[in-house]
Amino acid sequence: MDSIIELLLSQLGTGGTNQISEKLGIDEGKAQQVIGMALPMLIGALNRNTSSSKSGAEALTNAIQRDHDGSILDNISQAITKRKTVEDGSAILGHVFGDNSSGVVDSVSRATNIDSAQVAQIFAMLAPLVLGALGKIQRNKNLDAEGVSSLLQEERKTVEKTSSGLTQLLDMDGDGDVSDEIISLGSNLLGGLFGGKK
Repeated sequence: MDSIIELLLSQLGTGGTNQISEKLGIDEGKAQQVIGMALPMLIGALNRNTSSSKSGAEALTNAIQRDHDGSILDNISQAITKRKTVEDGSAILGHVFGDNSSGVVDSVSRATNIDSAQVAQIFAMLAPLVLGALGKIQRNKNLDAEGVSSLLQEERKTVEKTSSGLTQLLDMDGDGDVSDEIISLGSNLLGGLFGGKK
């Protein structure tokens, strides 16, 4: 399985989504909506960071080789309840989104009508999982920095094929609102990817 998001979905399942909703005290459908928007936004940001410069790709590859071997995926339900996961995720978001972190969170908060602090926690829970999945694939395929960059580009294309309207979501820099169409696409992403598996 070469898709980061599909690998995550196979590990996360409905149990993980339910656990996130229970931990944060929000409706499971709302949690799924945020997850469906957060995953492609994280992929899009990682893709931008690695495709814009060789040093960006090398820095990410070094980080996943050092800190993200994929073992976090062995027990996602346990991982997302740990404070360390959220703390690590918050730090990752700072690196991935830079100064746009709060803008991204606020945009998803407005779009889903979920408190921005809860949205930020979901992003923070998911960020280490995304890097864990990326690290696992990197190890399995023995990818160098160029290979990691190519993988993220392919991942973006996969998401776009599943829901073509997500291009706007992938490119969002946190400066504008998310349209109703994108909210709908985000909420349907998980089912769309499961249904679109090869």
